[in-house]
Amino acid sequence: MRPNHNSTQNIARILTEALPYIRRYQGKTIVIKYGGNAMADQNLKQSFARDIIMMKLVGMNPVVVHGGGPQISKVLEKIGKESTFIDGLRVTDSETMDVVEMVLGGLVNKEIVSLINSLGGRAVGLTGKDGNLIRARKLHVKNNDPVLQRPEIIDYGHVGEVESVDPGIVQLLETQAFIPVIAPIGVGVDGQTYNINADRVAGKLAITLHAEKLMLLTNTPGVLDKNERLVAELKEHEIPDLIANKTIADGMIPKVECALDAIQNGVNSALILDGRVEHALLLELFTDAGVGTQIKAA
Repeated sequence: MRPNHNSTQNIARILTEALPYIRRYQGKTIVIKYGGNAMADQNLKQSFARDIIMMKLVGMNPVVVHGGGPQISKVLEKIGKESTFIDGLRVTDSETMDVVEMVLGGLVNKEIVSLINSLGGRAVGLTGKDGNLIRARKLHVKNNDPVLQRPEIIDYGHVGEVESVDPGIVQLLETQAFIPVIAPIGVGVDGQTYNINADRVAGKLAITLHAEKLMLLTNTPGVLDKNERLVAELKEHEIPDLIANKTIADGMIPKVECALDAIQNGVNSALILDGRVEHALLLELFTDAGVGTQIKAA
C-alpha cells in the first residue's frame, strides 16, 4: 500500500530538514559513548546500530566507545565473585580484571560489532590495548574525609585513567570505511591492564581525534534542574554551582566534566543524550529540535 499524501509530505519535510546537517557533518568524526538502557533493551540496541550505520552511510565517521558495568556484575555473580564499589567505582583486583577484560573486550564488544555488521555496517572491535590505542595509568583517589587525621589514598586495584591516546589504528579504520567499536581497557607502561571509565575514554578520544561532536548516552533525558526539567543548554560557568547544590550529582558529574573537558580542548560540541529514546543519535544530529543537554564553554 502506498503511503498517503500527508505521510509523504512528512517524510519530505524530515529529509529536507536533515539535509543541511548531513552536509555540515560530512567527513567529520563523531565520538559516541554507548551504555545504559540503550545496551540492555533489544529495540534500543537495533535503533542504536541503525543510527551508527546511517551516520556512516551519509559520510560521517562514527567512533563508538562502550561500557558494560551491568554485564560485568552478572558474570562476577555467576562465578561467585562479589562486586565491591567505593564512591561508584568498582574495586578491581586481578581476578576481577580478568572478568572485566573478558566481558568488555569479548562478550560486549563482539555483540555490538556483530549487530552493526548484521544490519549492513562494517564494524571492527578494539580494546585500548590494540595498536597501543590507550596508554593508561593507575587511578589514585584521595579520601579527604574530615574525620581522618590525613588524606587517605583509596586503592581501586586495576582501575585506571587515560594517560595518552595513539589514534593511529582508529584513523586507519576510518580511511577504510570501518566503524571502530572500542572497549575502555588500557595498558600501563608496566604492562598492567586497567579498566577505565568509558565516558572518560570517549572524551579523550574525541579530543585526540579532533572530533566534531562528543555524544554521551545516558539513562536520563540529560541534565535536569531541581524541578526535574531538562536543561537544554549548560554553560561552563554554571556547572560549579550546580554541582555544589547537587543539581548535578552522582554519575552525572563525570559525564558533565568529561563533556566540558572535551569542548575546552577543541571538540566543537558535547552532548548528554537520553539513550532510552529510539534513534536518539539521529534526532540530535539531523533535526532542528535535538534531544538532551548541550554543554557549552561560554
